[in-house]
Amino acid sequence: MKSCKTAQRQRLIFAYTAVCILTVALLCRLAYLMLFKADYYGSKAKDVQQRERSIKAERGIIYDRNGVVLAGNKPVSTISVIHNQITEPEKVISALSEILEIDEEKVRKRVEKVSSIERIKSNVDKKTSDKVRDLGLDGVMVDEDYKRYYPYGNLASKVIGFTGADNQGIIGLEVSYDSYLQGEDGCILTMTNARGVEIEGKAEDRIEPVAGNNFYTSIDINIQKFAQQAAEDVLVAKKAKSVRVIMLNPQNGEIYAMANVPEFDLNSPYEIKGQEKMSQEKLNEELNKMWRNGCVSDTYEPGSTFKVFTATSALEAGVVKETDTFSCPGFKIVEDRRIRCHKTTGHGGETFVQGVQNSCNPVFMETAARLGTDGMFEYMDKLGILKKTGIDVPGEAATIMHKKENVGAVELATMSFGQSFQLTPVRLLSTVSAVINGGTLITPHFGVSVESSDKSVVKKLEYDKIESAISEQTSERMKPILESVVSEGGGKKASVDGYKVGGKTGTSEKLPRSSNKYIASCLGFAPAENPVVLALVLIDEPEGIYYGGQIAAPVISKLLDDALPYLGVERKKEEPEATKQP
Repeated sequence: MKSCKTAQRQRLIFAYTAVCILTVALLCRLAYLMLFKADYYGSKAKDVQQRERSIKAERGIIYDRNGVVLAGNKPVSTISVIHNQITEPEKVISALSEILEIDEEKVRKRVEKVSSIERIKSNVDKKTSDKVRDLGLDGVMVDEDYKRYYPYGNLASKVIGFTGADNQGIIGLEVSYDSYLQGEDGCILTMTNARGVEIEGKAEDRIEPVAGNNFYTSIDINIQKFAQQAAEDVLVAKKAKSVRVIMLNPQNGEIYAMANVPEFDLNSPYEIKGQEKMSQEKLNEELNKMWRNGCVSDTYEPGSTFKVFTATSALEAGVVKETDTFSCPGFKIVEDRRIRCHKTTGHGGETFVQGVQNSCNPVFMETAARLGTDGMFEYMDKLGILKKTGIDVPGEAATIMHKKENVGAVELATMSFGQSFQLTPVRLLSTVSAVINGGTLITPHFGVSVESSDKSVVKKLEYDKIESAISEQTSERMKPILESVVSEGGGKKASVDGYKVGGKTGTSEKLPRSSNKYIASCLGFAPAENPVVLALVLIDEPEGIYYGGQIAAPVISKLLDDALPYLGVERKKEEPEATKQP
């Protein structure tokens, strides 16, 4: 009996102890939750009780070098519905369908969908969104937003690029510098009850958006207009497939203008002629073609403009001098091949400088033979031909070149005058810049600086450069040679009154050779003794006359004639013949 009472007492003590321990544990847990986790669970409760509506951040503005807006923003609205707050669904469906011009069934699906918030339409202009707001419909939200706007329409469209519905960059500078241009979205937080209905009288919490950084480019809107107009004129005159123009500062790589005609309207980037008859696959293909930046993404055989590289390499290597003499019978036999000069009757005896002026293929084939395969590849490496430039827009294509071990005498000969390999226009200009700027290999670029929305400087942009790619002496020897091409040789139509212009023309036959399709090109720079602008023009598949010296050189003349005075380079009046010293 006694042992039974003892056992009972022990059970009571155990139970009491267990209850005490459990109570202490619960109190400790409660104290932990109330004291140490109060902020965490308070935030959780707030998340459940609050509905969040986004406030879009204003995207950073893109400017030209002089502060002209190239890409800005227009205030628009996003129309949304909150299912639990809609009191007159049929009225909402009818009104939104009519005002926003959306099929009624599409609106109905969104209105009847049980969700916290459902977007009906984005990028709604202010006039339309004001009509929706004035109706005062329960459950319909009109939130502020921004839409990208391009004041110059199709100007430099393939360079600037555009944004998608989410305001993220799609192509061009908009995507390259997207991380700078994008801001931080804000939001509006409203209190709701358990059924998701907003509680009247409760103040909204508002987190303000942070605008994106502004981006300054090297583009000069006026020089871009010069370039694009010149390209459009020759496109129409020659009924060409396309025309590409690049104008840059060869001293530092800043690009003043880049035109890829035909361009497209940045404010309507998805509109294309005849799209209603295209399959989605075909439409996507045509849009990608329309958006493609041919100056950066497309390679071509440079033809005789590449002779600038061959001549520079030979002078730098010391295998040729300006006074060396050559003979051109109109062709050169290389192994089993008879490779012609463009002048089939031949140039006869000529110096190296005259060979450059005449763009004589046999002279360059002989020069390349002296340089040798090893020498040719050594200077292609030094002058960047085998590498991408690193330009700050997406989609740069690499040079398509023979493997060194596969280059025989014939390949070396055709390479010397710009055939049997391909590079991009921007790659050629980067290399030519080093030839005429004293030997520094620059990175062509558009970016100059990034600033916060309050105009305080965030970052000055810098780009790689390689000094002494060639010697300054070789650069100083090449400039007068190229100037003589325009003053005395095949580039005469690139000349500009009052300025010394250097340059080189080119004509390349597209593959397959049997197609009889050509690219006419010309590059030019001025002033020849200290260049501030270097330009390249490519006319793709012109009708009729297709020689670069005949149809591309005049475009260079027009571009430089417009750009040089604008850049502040004084035009020098020629001394009258009677007063010149004998």
